[in-house]
Amino acid sequence: MSARALEGRTALITGASRGIGRATAEMLAVSGARVLLVARSAHELQVLADSIREDAVAIPCDVTDAEAVARMVALAITMCGGAPDIVINNAGLFPIAPLDAMSVENFERTIGVNLVAPFRVLRAFLPDMRARGSGHVVTIGSVADRTVFAGNGAYAASKYGQRAMHEVLRAELRGSGVRTTLVSPAATDTPIWDPINPDTQPGFPTRASMLRAQDVADTVLWAVSRSAAVNVDEVRISSA
Repeated sequence: MSARALEGRTALITGASRGIGRATAEMLAVSGARVLLVARSAHELQVLADSIREDAVAIPCDVTDAEAVARMVALAITMCGGAPDIVINNAGLFPIAPLDAMSVENFERTIGVNLVAPFRVLRAFLPDMRARGSGHVVTIGSVADRTVFAGNGAYAASKYGQRAMHEVLRAELRGSGVRTTLVSPAATDTPIWDPINPDTQPGFPTRASMLRAQDVADTVLWAVSRSAAVNVDEVRISSA
């Protein structure tokens, strides 16, 4: 793979301020892509944008807010002259609780962030990608998009939904020139685990045994760097 494999391309990443999103933004920028960073925290995003490259753009946005997403999309399209070349749906929540102990509000918010928000982003950018016959949509899934764990009712429901949406999208885009990839990592050591402190919880993997955010970012880079004639349908990764 060329060190500047993405030179001249643009990439929009949601949930870009930390964890997998941040690592992916940094790796794609080093590989030549102009990155548009989307997350709720304006300060964190701007600090990240300033550290990556001169043309990195911070776009504060709550992806559960339809009007905020519409503003973000309009700005991205203006800056890129159309939809970004690569759109990475990464923003997510990871609540842990038995179903009978989880509030309806928390369940709905998890589905909203992990499933409805990616749909909003897809729906906004796909028409332009289809019209020009190019683009790449990457969904950051999880081992929980195919395996259930106790306490994972909201998260697994959202991730199984993401997988289903990806499969439908792949069927609908076949032959269009627009590619779509599902990247499903096993447990990954990111700040999303901080409230849970898995090292102290029986049955959870230790943080030392988890993948690193950079491992997932490297997989994303590999997928989006393939020849335009090749679609990487799905990648599952786990720690050795």
